[in-house]
Amino acid sequence: MVSTTPNGRERLWALLERDQKVDLPSLTQSFAHHLEYEVGKYKDATREDIYHALALTVRDTLIDRWNEAYELQRKQKSKRVYYLSMEFLLGRLLETNLVNLGMRGATRRALQELGEDLDAVVQEEPDAGLGNGGLGRLAACFLDSMATLDLPASGSGIRYEFGMFQQRVEDGWQRETPDAWLRRGCPWEIPRPDRTYSIPFYGSTSTSAHGGEAKTWTPGEIVMATAYDVLVPGYDTRTVVNLRLWQSKASAEFRLDYFNHGDYIRAVEDKQRSENLSKVLYPSDQVRQGRELRLKQEYFLVSATLQDALAAFREDEGENWERLPERVFFQLNDTHPVLAIPELIRLLVDVHGVAWADAVRITGKCVAYTNHTVMPEALESWEIELVANLLPRHLEIAYLINHQFLDALRKQGVPDDVLRRMSIVDEGSPKRLRMANLAVVGSKAVNGVAALHTQILKDHLFSDFHELWPAKIQNKTNGIAHRRWLATANPELAKVISRRIGKSWIGDLTHLRALEEFAENEELHAEWRAVRRSNKERLAAIIQKETGLVVDPTSLFDAQVKRMHEYKRQLLNALRAIGDYLRIKADPNIDYPARTLIFAGKAAPAYQRAKKIIRLIHAVGEMVNDDRDVAGRLKIVFLPNYRVSLAERIFPACDLSEQISTAGTEASGTGNMKFMLNGALTMGTLDGANVEILEEVGEENIYLFGLKVHEIEALKRYGYDPRAFIREHDELAAVVDAMKENRFCANERGLFDEIVHALTDEGDPYFLCADYPSYVTAQARAARDFGHDVFGWTRRSILNTARCGKFSSDRTVADYAKEIWDVKPVSQRPPRIMASKSQG
Repeated sequence: MVSTTPNGRERLWALLERDQKVDLPSLTQSFAHHLEYEVGKYKDATREDIYHALALTVRDTLIDRWNEAYELQRKQKSKRVYYLSMEFLLGRLLETNLVNLGMRGATRRALQELGEDLDAVVQEEPDAGLGNGGLGRLAACFLDSMATLDLPASGSGIRYEFGMFQQRVEDGWQRETPDAWLRRGCPWEIPRPDRTYSIPFYGSTSTSAHGGEAKTWTPGEIVMATAYDVLVPGYDTRTVVNLRLWQSKASAEFRLDYFNHGDYIRAVEDKQRSENLSKVLYPSDQVRQGRELRLKQEYFLVSATLQDALAAFREDEGENWERLPERVFFQLNDTHPVLAIPELIRLLVDVHGVAWADAVRITGKCVAYTNHTVMPEALESWEIELVANLLPRHLEIAYLINHQFLDALRKQGVPDDVLRRMSIVDEGSPKRLRMANLAVVGSKAVNGVAALHTQILKDHLFSDFHELWPAKIQNKTNGIAHRRWLATANPELAKVISRRIGKSWIGDLTHLRALEEFAENEELHAEWRAVRRSNKERLAAIIQKETGLVVDPTSLFDAQVKRMHEYKRQLLNALRAIGDYLRIKADPNIDYPARTLIFAGKAAPAYQRAKKIIRLIHAVGEMVNDDRDVAGRLKIVFLPNYRVSLAERIFPACDLSEQISTAGTEASGTGNMKFMLNGALTMGTLDGANVEILEEVGEENIYLFGLKVHEIEALKRYGYDPRAFIREHDELAAVVDAMKENRFCANERGLFDEIVHALTDEGDPYFLCADYPSYVTAQARAARDFGHDVFGWTRRSILNTARCGKFSSDRTVADYAKEIWDVKPVSQRPPRIMASKSQG
């Protein structure tokens, strides 16, 4: 409890003022005001009260800075980037914001003197339910870097009321429950009712008074989009960027024409349907209703953002649309926001009277597309019939773009089979609109997110487009916000690093290279291991609380934490766990250093195969964890409800990072970078950004295994028979037999037949059987190194952190700004409350 007396409140902020050595009267007043509001409901302030008061106080500071930055950017007529993404996986904001403001140490000490703990206060903040996986976390990291680099930029997303889902595990099965993250309100968001726009759906089109290709769209339904801003500060700067989240509302309280006909129920249903649009992230695409809602969400995000951007542009530039590419840029994070291309053309042509050719040309200078998948089946496409019903005008625009594009290629003599591949419309049955092709045709630039991924785009996925436009496809290797993933998530290690090389790495991660000088310093080794042991003990406590399992903090913490998907190959990891178990059972004297195998990740609700793999992991874990023959040697843990705040405990604690996707399937990965930054060694295939991690850290500091991309392509061409690999490897055969014989779940016969069938009769599409032998060999080497070469393992851990400089999102965003967006920083005055710069 914190005293609610005026003296108590004043004392808290007097301590902050003293520590910061600056005058903070506005912050003092703000905190007093916000705490007074909370205290009006309680006799004493609770921890939740303190969290809300602190968050609102920090938010007040951010509002002032954002207004200041935005006005300066407008005054200088700066170009603004709008980063459109269906996900922004923010995590908790209080502690990261305090780090970027330079106030974490001061706040911690002030709360301590009043008997409160900042770590405990931080736990009061729920994770924002605005994303699911790496796509959304990348977008969140980019916001941090955009602000730090002083870029005029905004994020654009949807304010999901329930997010993805809360994951529970019952009898080994994933169960989904609503993620009501807004139930206590969100102190960080700022309602912006002044930014409300009409979003049309359905209806029909007719000839427009504008003439030419312009049309009048008469919608059958209108939904209102209202903005909420979440502000994100940069580090060591006054710049703040905003994440603008759109919430759906009915266009009117009720349709009065329904009332006139006495249809009250229909009026209520329509209102609810309109407002359901921003309820959940990723509705199921297994049924038409879910697919339609998903497409509506994508257009809702796009239309609201573009209308907002054009309104801001017109305030400064009027109707001078030729200036639009000099003032506005839209970055599309994957195919979800690709409707921005026809929507911008629609707004320019139909609403603002711009000629068709000019609108297409202007749009092509204002939009770029980031691809996040190399698998053709994962590229988004929509049934033509669905698009025609929901967005009739956009289908017309897409058809016209496609007609003009293909006509120009025909005149160049491009053969029909190439035209079919490049067409925006797939003429199969049913006909479909290819969003990736629309993105490539309509964008200024296309980028992959790792060097290998980009090369695959050029050589395979978009090879026809690359031949046509050889400069269009670029690489922008992903990065992470190291201020969150090291300075905030692992503060004790951050202190150890800063004592050796100073704090400049917090602003520029490449400065971590200076740590190499101490890679063999025994004093650093001792401190490094002590911090890692403390982090492992903290994670062990979380494991015990969440699962009831007691794990050994001295064991090898071996983690695979990411979205559950077959190509990410959690199943390969589970097969290896079975193999390890069978090996220990066969030879109890085997040299097997103690290992804790940690899984975490959600399966999409309709993804039954992924959910079955979760069930297998639990079944194997139950047998292994209850078997006295392997006690103290192997434990298998599945941590439910994987989220950013849990990840912030896992990454600093783990020794081995499982990055084992089939080569040529993972675009980049960012979990690999977060583990590396915190000193974990990578166990991985040459896939995604693992290739560049290898280049940075050196082959002796990473554990590689598995087929390479060209070897997998050769196996596909000449015929891959997984059963041959099973026959040739006794342990793999024993693992498959154990699943066939139902050894792990005897009371549910045939439970894992589907998995065995996928490995054998379905042809093992992700090459688990082919990679299993080299995987277990690499795992054995890692176990020996960890168990028998403490000095060598610690040295390699330090070098992984030291050589992580390339993988900062600051570098990634700077590359986008220079090479795609053509946007320049707008420098701010030095921050007023960064005096102590304490990161304690």
